[in-house]
Amino acid sequence: MTDIIIYHNPDCGTSRNTLALIRNAGIEPHIVEYLKTPPSRVLLDQLIERAGITPRDLLREKGTPYAELGLGDESLDDSALIDAMMAHPVLINRPLVVSPLGVKLCRPSEAVLDILPARQLGAFAKEDGEQVVDAAGNRVQA
Repeated sequence: MTDIIIYHNPDCGTSRNTLALIRNAGIEPHIVEYLKTPPSRVLLDQLIERAGITPRDLLREKGTPYAELGLGDESLDDSALIDAMMAHPVLINRPLVVSPLGVKLCRPSEAVLDILPARQLGAFAKEDGEQVVDAAGNRVQA
């Protein structure tokens, strides 16, 4: 059994598509609804580092208090951005996926295919109808 964790928001289409792609590989991941159970600061730091991104890369703007909190200010350091994400977990972009092959912010959802240790079991189309995986389980190139 492959151990996969998805930091998931069921209200997000990208997050739902990513979860469906993980399941299309025959894997039932550990699902963390991070708005209900936010990661600790230490874990968030580790996820950012392991994903090879910056805290600013993980910040979500749409539908969040990003503007109200002045988070577009480029002079804010990483610690201040993480403080904001800890205070307002909705600022954490999603979905973050942890697999034995790495950690990735899966935007777009098919980015998860880069870190899944199992092949897709069949065709997959996103909720909007975009074909991502063909019937043979191969990634469709756009």
